[in-house]
Amino acid sequence: MTRDRKRLIAGAAGIAAIGVAGIIPAATPAQAEPDIDDVRKKVDKLYTQAEAANEDFSNAKLRLQDLKDQLEDLNADEKRQSKELDKIRAELRDSVLRQFEGSDVSAVGQVITSEDPQEFLAGLATVSSYNALQADLLARYNTEAEALQVRREATEDAKAQMAKVKTTMQQKKSEIDEKFEAAQAELDELEADELEAIQSTDTSIPSNLPPPSGRAKVAVDYALAQVGDAYVYGATGTESWDCSGLTMGAWGQAGVSLPHSSSAQYSSGPQVSRDQLAPGDLVFFYSPISHVGIYIGNGQMVHASNPSTGVKVSPIDEMPYTGAVRPG
Repeated sequence: MTRDRKRLIAGAAGIAAIGVAGIIPAATPAQAEPDIDDVRKKVDKLYTQAEAANEDFSNAKLRLQDLKDQLEDLNADEKRQSKELDKIRAELRDSVLRQFEGSDVSAVGQVITSEDPQEFLAGLATVSSYNALQADLLARYNTEAEALQVRREATEDAKAQMAKVKTTMQQKKSEIDEKFEAAQAELDELEADELEAIQSTDTSIPSNLPPPSGRAKVAVDYALAQVGDAYVYGATGTESWDCSGLTMGAWGQAGVSLPHSSSAQYSSGPQVSRDQLAPGDLVFFYSPISHVGIYIGNGQMVHASNPSTGVKVSPIDEMPYTGAVRPG
């Protein structure tokens, strides 16, 4: 049924209800159908918010991996420190035992109070050397014990930070799901043809693009080969991607390692002014940065856009432009 016919039926029902007022209760007015442009704006805003949450999630995931690596190093240091402390403790114990082995305190006193000057000096030197050794060992023991405590505190701090980061990741994942579900609810209100208009994806690739060079050609060719693939938050291929997952995968094919985060990728190479953009450059959007694509020339980029349109080619003016870098 067309929208105009629905409106006519609703209007007729309203007139009939007025004519029999007092006999039959007036019909409830029909709910207005959503305007496609309004829905598009709402959905785009929700997708943008979800992608910003996805960016926070990706950054938290990178931070968590850093903390895991740090904790692994701290645990190894703590084990080495503990072994060193045990070694010095054993040396200190053996030193004390050797000092008094086969004698008692009075016998030691006799050595250092001997009337023979040479025997006195020899005895004094012997006792003093033991005391010096013990003092040195004790000082080393205290130093190593303090170092071990520092490492243990650092380990506990890293564990606490990891717990906080995991909580952040859970919160951001919930936010992503919430925004995505809200967008889906908006789309579910549309007619089939209206939904197709919003979700339709142009999978064509411009034919007049300037040829990339070097490793950039590998990255651009790979990214363009993914046009038409689905957008999924957190995905890194090979049939679905998020924005930084696509750029990471494309430049990975060219032998350049990128982090799975658009804001982190902004530090992956020298910055490039807009008038100096070349195919293969990474182009970034929003502030703070939450989206990235690969420039392909003539003001165009290939990027994992959003869940409605997936991987596609778009003008770089489609979103608020922030800057660009040249990987590798």
